[in-house]
Amino acid sequence: MSAVLEVFETGLQEAILKVDRIGEAPTGELMEGIGRLVQEQTRRRITDEKTAPDGSAWKANRAGTSTLHASGALAASIDYIASTGSVIVGSGLVYARIHQQGGVIKPVNGQALKFWWVSAGFVNFAIVKSVTMPPRPYLGLSADNQNEIVEATEDWLARLLQ
Repeated sequence: MSAVLEVFETGLQEAILKVDRIGEAPTGELMEGIGRLVQEQTRRRITDEKTAPDGSAWKANRAGTSTLHASGALAASIDYIASTGSVIVGSGLVYARIHQQGGVIKPVNGQALKFWWVSAGFVNFAIVKSVTMPPRPYLGLSADNQNEIVEATEDWLARLLQ
């Protein structure tokens, strides 16, 4: 007595064609999606989380207002540029860099800096030679942010293979 086994493949050729098309996939679409995702992650970090991408808390500001979100302008300015192979996320605001990296602010036109702020119902005024801003990194990816990007990429790939 002999045994015979017959195997019939169905759909293998179609699956191979789908996998082959991944190399020609519209990566600009993926990068655009990642750009929007990182933009929202960064805005959320500024408005709600109040921590650096590594999870460390930002140093409180002297005015006692919401750190990096007194007016909402920084969060609103977060934008991105996506190409077929990369995404750049940042802000075009002139003061965005000093908040990200910290540094010393010195007067450009004059001998001193003059500023005022309201704290505990009192108006405070100061004249100083310089101000040292601590770094409050808001750009970057936390571990959770990275996981969200991986999940979004996996979803994008799954749609290509359908």
